[in-house]
Amino acid sequence: MLALLVGCARGPARPDEPPTGPRGRKEVIQAVLPSNVRVAVLEAGEAVRLASGVVLRSGASTAWVITNAHVAAHALRGRALEVWVGPEGEEVRHPARVVALGEEPDMDLAVLEVEGLSAPAARLADEDIEVGDDLVAVAAPYGRGLSVSTGIVSQFGRDAKKGWRLKTDAPIGYGASGGGLFRASDGALLGVVEGYRTARLELPAGDRSLSFEVPMPGETFAAPAPKIRAFVRQHGLGHLLDDSATAAR
Repeated sequence: MLALLVGCARGPARPDEPPTGPRGRKEVIQAVLPSNVRVAVLEAGEAVRLASGVVLRSGASTAWVITNAHVAAHALRGRALEVWVGPEGEEVRHPARVVALGEEPDMDLAVLEVEGLSAPAARLADEDIEVGDDLVAVAAPYGRGLSVSTGIVSQFGRDAKKGWRLKTDAPIGYGASGGGLFRASDGALLGVVEGYRTARLELPAGDRSLSFEVPMPGETFAAPAPKIRAFVRQHGLGHLLDDSATAAR
């Protein structure tokens, strides 16, 4: 488990990031919510799947969203992608294209370029993530509007074979892929949800049985901030990162 850098001063805040002074959990949640979006997979103009994403960088008329490769890969199968912002049923839809795509399962990350999206960017944490950190998960489970759950960092570290790993006990649901995990103390983006371990349940139904899978508590996995940062750089998109704080450290 890693606990590398603590108590270090940050550089000046970016204009599009929330303030970093002491705040309560409610204020942190309200500050990070606008940086979260829904990602829609379209077929023949109809949404066939909804996932989640986090705004990584925001420009004058374009934004870049981090999500999962298993979501963005639908674009390779002839399906269109959109990013949805706003309340369910009143969302504003923006066309999106894939500009960086990893490969599952080791690099389940993708970056989308989104036209016309104006939203504040999340601030990536560094390696100063500690087991026990309180966090909030923001995502759109089951294709509905954004919702929030809470938990802690259950595991964090770097595996020799699998690279950076983060696990949390924050409950999520299907459709939360690509959702953001934010540190409750300062709103820094700790990671992006990749998935969760499930358990198969079987119930008798007359002469047949019904089976379905449910998320296992405490088994939500995410790509942590250091992995996101390395992925973005490897795909020539380092300009989307603001590493002034890292340089100051």
